[in-house]
Amino acid sequence: MSKLAFVGLGVMGFPMAGHLVTKGGHEITVYNRTRAKAEAWVGKYKGRLADTPAKAAEGAEIVFSCVGDDPDLREVTLGANGAFQKIAKGAIFVDHTTASAKVARELAGEAK
Repeated sequence: MSKLAFVGLGVMGFPMAGHLVTKGGHEITVYNRTRAKAEAWVGKYKGRLADTPAKAAEGAEIVFSCVGDDPDLREVTLGANGAFQKIAKGAIFVDHTTASAKVARELAGEAK
C-alpha cells in the first residue's frame, strides 16, 4: 500500500481516485477546488481531505492530478499553495490533465 495524493476530483478524477482505494487498497489524501466534491469523495471512499494541493502532496509517495487545462494545472502545482511546494524529494508526480506539451515541459523543469 502506497501513500497517495489526488488533486482534482471532477468527472474523471473522482472515479480514478476511487479506483486507487477500492481496487488498489491505497491510502489517499484528496484535494479539489470545490470542497463539496472532495467531501463527497471522502464520504464515499473514506480517504483524507486536504485544504490545499500542497497539504495533499505533503508526505505522499505519488501525487496524481486531473484538472481542466494548463492554467488550472499551473495553479495546483506551482501556485502559492501548489503541490510542488510540499512534494517530497523522490516522490512521483503523475498528471492526467489534457494539457499542452508546453506546460508539461515547464512542470518537468520545475520538478527537477
